[in-house]
Amino acid sequence: MHDVVLIPGDGIGPEITQAVTSIFQEAGAPVNWIRCSAGLGAFEEQGNPLPDETLDAFERYRIALKGPLTTPVGAGFRSVNVELRKRFQLYSNIRPAKTLPNIQSRFDNVDLVMFRENTEGLYIGKERWIEEGRHAESIAVVTRDASERVIRAAFEYARANGRRKITLVHKANILKYTSGLFREVGAEVADDYPDITYEDLIVDNMAMQMVMYPERYDIIVTTNLFGDILSDLASGLIGGLGLTGAANIGDDAAMFEAVHGSAPDIAGQNKANPIAFLLSSLMLLHHLKEDDTADKIRQSIYTTLADKTVCTPDIGGAGTTSTFAEAVCKNLS
Repeated sequence: MHDVVLIPGDGIGPEITQAVTSIFQEAGAPVNWIRCSAGLGAFEEQGNPLPDETLDAFERYRIALKGPLTTPVGAGFRSVNVELRKRFQLYSNIRPAKTLPNIQSRFDNVDLVMFRENTEGLYIGKERWIEEGRHAESIAVVTRDASERVIRAAFEYARANGRRKITLVHKANILKYTSGLFREVGAEVADDYPDITYEDLIVDNMAMQMVMYPERYDIIVTTNLFGDILSDLASGLIGGLGLTGAANIGDDAAMFEAVHGSAPDIAGQNKANPIAFLLSSLMLLHHLKEDDTADKIRQSIYTTLADKTVCTPDIGGAGTTSTFAEAVCKNLS
């Protein structure tokens, strides 16, 4: 039995969490959930968006499944997601984007994985006013060590999963020091993996290529900001953020999460699509080496997608969060 920290999150988080836990129970997944809180709900109840007991639990168990969290725009507390990634050095943000059966999208042949550096870049949050209201400044940090570990993680993932090509994305034509360093390290690491095809592309060209020829790409590795943008673009290629799971992996800790937001406008209405959170939970099971259980649930999800009466409206269905989860449970057998 595996102990896993479970953070249901804000908005639709509790509903999609209920879907995942019910399916895990029906599938006999050997997971013991350690329930904790974080986000806006925790802030309103405890005055802290990341309570000490949640940090202590993550510190002890080193693995978590986290629902979507609300982060105030502009003023307010900083992103709990960013804080967890930095504190536990979850440096690889891994987001697969794969065409799903019976889901309408612009492409039917997408199968790529995004590796996004998670701990530095512009997202370190070092900003200041030069002249308040008129002139602001942000600092981007790129280091050789952080670049190498995420790029090497992408190559190791490629080898472990039979992937044949790595595309490194940068803006070294303009950001010659930061993006230039990332690109330089990528070329050095690539020399250690002669069995894997390697290329690098400028980020604006990459965005265009992805929406024209997504089938050309296998694994994409890039810095924090570019990865944030391109991974959402990749989700759009297969039907949206409601269909994409994510993992945040470090050397000795891991956190799995849905990539979509907390959707407070539909919270409590049983409308939320649980697929993204389910796919994230399957990544968790694979991380725990529970491959058979993950594969069984995945096949049940694919079977369920053929029945639009139980799917949620965002993917053309007439069902609810709970009808989809119930159908997945039924199809497990």
